[in-house]
Amino acid sequence: MTIEEFETWYRKRYHGTSSASRSAFLICSDMFSIMLCIGAGFFLIKILFVFQILQGGIYLLQILHGGIAFKSFITYWPFLPAFIVVFAMNGLYPAASLAPAEELRMVCNSSLIVHAGIILSRFIYNPEFDTISIAFAISFLLSPVFILAGRSLTRSFLFASGLGGIPAVIYGAGYTGCAVADRLLANKNTGYIPVLFLDDKKEKGEDYRGIPIIHDTRAGPEIVRRFNIKMAIVAMPSLSHRELKKLITGSVSAFRYNVQVPDINSINNIWMSVRDFGGILGFATSHRLNMFWNLWIKRFMDVAIVLAGSIIISPVLILITVIIKLGSPGPVLYSQKRLGQNGKHFKAYKFRSMVSNADEALKELLAKDKNAMEEWSRNQKLKNDPRITGIGKLIRKTSLDEIPQFINIIKGEMSLVGPRPIVDAEIKKYGEDFQRIFSAKPGITGLWQVSGRSDTNYSDRVSLDTYYLHSWSVWLDIWIISKTFSVIIKGRGAY
Repeated sequence: MTIEEFETWYRKRYHGTSSASRSAFLICSDMFSIMLCIGAGFFLIKILFVFQILQGGIYLLQILHGGIAFKSFITYWPFLPAFIVVFAMNGLYPAASLAPAEELRMVCNSSLIVHAGIILSRFIYNPEFDTISIAFAISFLLSPVFILAGRSLTRSFLFASGLGGIPAVIYGAGYTGCAVADRLLANKNTGYIPVLFLDDKKEKGEDYRGIPIIHDTRAGPEIVRRFNIKMAIVAMPSLSHRELKKLITGSVSAFRYNVQVPDINSINNIWMSVRDFGGILGFATSHRLNMFWNLWIKRFMDVAIVLAGSIIISPVLILITVIIKLGSPGPVLYSQKRLGQNGKHFKAYKFRSMVSNADEALKELLAKDKNAMEEWSRNQKLKNDPRITGIGKLIRKTSLDEIPQFINIIKGEMSLVGPRPIVDAEIKKYGEDFQRIFSAKPGITGLWQVSGRSDTNYSDRVSLDTYYLHSWSVWLDIWIISKTFSVIIKGRGAY
């Protein structure tokens, strides 16, 4: 495709797409979400105040020092710009290619700064922790949920309408470049829209997934001049150092921003940083779950969440136990030998979702059904497994069958989030990656689950688990746990 042909193609499809428009939409979304948070905080305190009056709660009334009027809510609207300024300073606009866990961290920290500032300023003026301060404390607790939900809806709107995306030119139409384009097209949250490939090799064809290819990597300056595209993604890891340097200092330098993507199978860490060795730059990374303080924090989170969660859902657990016992003969719990940290075996517990002679039934099924044998060999699971009971289908679909693994977490054999626990027959699927991935405890959920659950193949699991081990943070665990609920509700990939 020529530049003139690309101009016709581009003008028909993209207009008003820029980082500025994306930022504007996100700012409006954040302001609305923050207003909802503050309003909800004031509303909840008002309800509590009225309820305590009806109940005669004199002591609590003395602590709260009176109720909240709607006028109080209006009074604090002028603080909204402060939220936007702090959000912008923390890099939340336009938030393109921002990892979900990192966005969660930024939103929580930014919201805490402003909410704490408001409460502190009120305390300095009037040294009493009154109802309004409590309302802002509640607003802070609600803010991550409201803000991230609003941002997700805003991005869905921008993606569907074609507004607010940031056009990007990809250098290289090979495996890495096409993989980058696939991810950008599949994930609306990245914010970038691949609009053009630049690649000198004519055998790459005229387009990839409808994205034009111009066979001239020197066209960068002309693309910038004609279309004001500001972002370039260099995805040509096979270039020699000399060729890459010439490309970067020449054609790519015309773009305001550029990102260099290395071999996507060699680097998998969002916390990577640059180190200067006397003028020689190196990329620094780490196995974050090999650090004892991170392991201690993760263990504390696991135990705290499991104990609190067990109390909250105990009525559900009792109900499931009764239904399983009455539904079919056999024990309520089922245990299976699994491989855990450092290849150590342990018994993973689940609610029994199959007939009591499931292992024998599987052997008979695989012996007579070739298709079932092939499916089992690929994934160690069957989509239409005849061994599953009626209640078993429901608890598998909702992942409630895995709740007994809380026992494994308390025993220290598993974690809430981690690699998928596997059986001995699956070791060969991981190859040389097995020792590295299972240096961490397996988890009830993980990136493998929120990215497709049972639909995820082994190569994807290895990639996702590697990413998790090297990019671990408290925020990543929180994001995965919250994402698990939405995946369970949709029932995507569960069987």
